Amino acid sequence: QVQLVESGGGLVQAGGSLRLSCAASGRTFSWYIMGWFRQAPGKEREFVATISRNGVIISYADSVKGRFTISRDNAKNTVYLQMNSLKPEDTAVYYCAADWSIGERVTTTLAGYDYWGQGTQVTVSS
Repeated sequence: QVQLVESGGGLVQAGGSLRLSCAASGRTFSWYIMGWFRQAPGKEREFVATISRNGVIISYADSVKGRFTISRDNAKNTVYLQMNSLKPEDTAVYYCAADWSIGERVTTTLAGYDYWGQGTQVTVSS
């Protein structure tokens, strides 16, 4: 089992930046693909970004490419999501997720993840 705790959410004006963190505890962090997802009110949870076990492979949703950056520090058991040029449509609860993996790959689907954090609210005002 792995436990995930997100932090760093908040209220920001359009065009601003936030950095989300997700701290993991439990099993060896470097065994897991990590992902960020988000869910806006009345909408389904959607993929945002994912990073492979050693950070070699990264993938983003088209809606955040060029604005968001996912990274991880395996020594600190933490994955980050740097969000720049935020837009009101980025408003959502952001969740991190972990997917145990043998190899270096990424996962972009919700069903591919085994563990989820509780989420952190990001609100972007216009």
